[in-house]
Amino acid sequence: MQHYPVRPSHRRNLDGPALEAICRSHFDGVARDAEGVTGKWGAIERLQTRAEGKELGVELKMNPKVDESVAHETIRRYNAFLEAATGYNSKERAKRLRKSAGE
Repeated sequence: MQHYPVRPSHRRNLDGPALEAICRSHFDGVARDAEGVTGKWGAIERLQTRAEGKELGVELKMNPKVDESVAHETIRRYNAFLEAATGYNSKERAKRLRKSAGE
C-alpha cells in the first residue's frame, strides 16, 4: 500500500462520501464499503483507497497487458485522482515522497 500526504486544505476529501465522489469522477465501478472506496479503469484492475490519519492510503492491482493508449490514459486519470484527493500534483508528491524516504 502506498501512502500519500494530504494538504491540510484537502483533508476534508478523506471522508467517505467526498472520497467516493472524487473516485467516481475519475474511475468506473466505484463502491464504498467499510474498507474504503474501490474502483477500476483501464489498466487498473482494482484500486482501493482509504484515509489513514492525515494521509491517503492507496492499493493498486494493475494489468500490464493493455494497449499503450489505455496505459497513458490510466496514468493520466490516476494522477488527476491523486491531485484532486491530496491537493499535490505529481511533482510535489514525488518531492515529498523522496524527502520522507530520506528521513
